[in-house]
Amino acid sequence: MTADKILVLLFSGLGIVFTYWFFLMRKEEEVRVVGNSIDITVEGGYKPDVISIPEGKTTKINFLRKDPSSCLEEVVIGDFKIRKFLPLNEKVSIEITPKKKGEFSFSCGMGMFHGKLIVK
Repeated sequence: MTADKILVLLFSGLGIVFTYWFFLMRKEEEVRVVGNSIDITVEGGYKPDVISIPEGKTTKINFLRKDPSSCLEEVVIGDFKIRKFLPLNEKVSIEITPKKKGEFSFSCGMGMFHGKLIVK
């Protein structure tokens, strides 16, 4: 086997391992809502992006968009039929009262950046 074939094989293997780790082995850090509100920073995604909220309790989710990307100028929480525009450097509050337990996703308007609400 020649050196160029060995290098291609090596880099292909490393690419497969990196892709597997990046997409499948990433651990989500769940943040619990303390009190009745939580702040989410919108900058290159959502931080935090996994939020645990109690069932049946009204929770205020405050989004603060710092990223000028047009993709992140809107947040969509489909299961709660919410779609809100997020002006740059302004806090936008959304109140939700989940009636059932489960996992509910939220995303940007284009569906490229995602987060998750876990109702317990």
